[in-house]
Amino acid sequence: MKVLVIGGGAREHALCRSLSLDPDVNALYCAPGNAGIAEVAELRPVDALDGAAVAGLATELGADLVVIGPEAPLVAGVADAVRAAGIPVFGPSAEAAQLEGSKAFAKDVMAAAGVPTARSYVCTTPEEVEAALDAFGAPYVVKDDGLAAGKGVVVTGDLDAAREHALACDRVVIEEYLDGPEVSLFAITDGTTVLPLQPAQDFKRALDGDEGPNTGGMGAYSPLPWADPKLVDEVLETVLQPTVDELRHRGTPFSGLLYAGLAITSRGVRVIEFNARFGDPETQVVLARLRTPLAGLLLNAAQGTLESQPPLAWREEAAVTVVIASHNYPGTPRTGDPIEGLAEVAAEDGPDTYVLHAGTRHEGGAVVSAGGRVLSVTATGSDLAQAREKAYKAVARIRLEGSHHRTDIAAKAAGTA
Repeated sequence: MKVLVIGGGAREHALCRSLSLDPDVNALYCAPGNAGIAEVAELRPVDALDGAAVAGLATELGADLVVIGPEAPLVAGVADAVRAAGIPVFGPSAEAAQLEGSKAFAKDVMAAAGVPTARSYVCTTPEEVEAALDAFGAPYVVKDDGLAAGKGVVVTGDLDAAREHALACDRVVIEEYLDGPEVSLFAITDGTTVLPLQPAQDFKRALDGDEGPNTGGMGAYSPLPWADPKLVDEVLETVLQPTVDELRHRGTPFSGLLYAGLAITSRGVRVIEFNARFGDPETQVVLARLRTPLAGLLLNAAQGTLESQPPLAWREEAAVTVVIASHNYPGTPRTGDPIEGLAEVAAEDGPDTYVLHAGTRHEGGAVVSAGGRVLSVTATGSDLAQAREKAYKAVARIRLEGSHHRTDIAAKAAGTA
């Protein structure tokens, strides 16, 4: 099978790594990719937002499957262009991807499907913003209606900060604050059948102790030893399947990866948000634990044959990933700094510990930083404590001037906090 992955972050590196280990994959391409992905896939240049260009590349390569990683190409309709070219693609249509592309659209779908979520207001004027903020009170949850690379959400007790973020958005969703721990649950779907993966938990705040600004994610772990064993079944029944059914009934079937961001509140499970693709950094730990070969699973979803997919197989090991971010992230990151220690991790830490590249590029024979989140260091172990120890041992080998990372990823769940 020839597979083309679109994107160039740590999520796509994790996807390419898993696909490269699949015996059914005999050719693997990534466009545009990054310095790390080049080690497991052949890189090709492409404008990931140009559907015609992506479809043309897939046709040129004779791809049997195209996997679209990031959200922006999905919302831009790249999957539609690939499907129109007659090539199976893992990723929803532009219409279905509005589940992530518009918070207001997602709220409408959830209301129609009876999916539990936070009460909310969609606001387009300063007067509506003031009324919504006053209605819910602190802490304030303010979400840019459109895509914002994981940084469009502000949760704050500061009314002025909440108002400032809301007024900077063309359209904003203001909603009640949901208490309780957060869980990320992915599901593979072909628009009818829904196969949930194993849950993970990520860490959105930049600093230890969940302090600092929101980011795209600073680390993650799986499994969740504290979660109810029935959680996945409950979310499948009350969230995932009803959402997929509602979109199909609307004539906009959702085929691809449906990501539910959940809050386990005192009143039960509530949806915080949906994404229309694999989430980063949760993908790194979920795929590290997936034993089922990935290519056939994604192809079944793309071809509408997921009902025939055998039950998914999982490794017993736990997985932890820690993000190394560049200087000043999540503000304007400094780029171009050389990254050292990658070879040491590969040589010293064994196959169960590895580095996934996010914002990197080759420059003069060296690997340098090229984005905010630069690397994800992922490790598996017999339990979370061991996986965490291995991940942080590898993090300590990597040298990137001005970089920062959280030191408390999975600490509480592992019993080491």
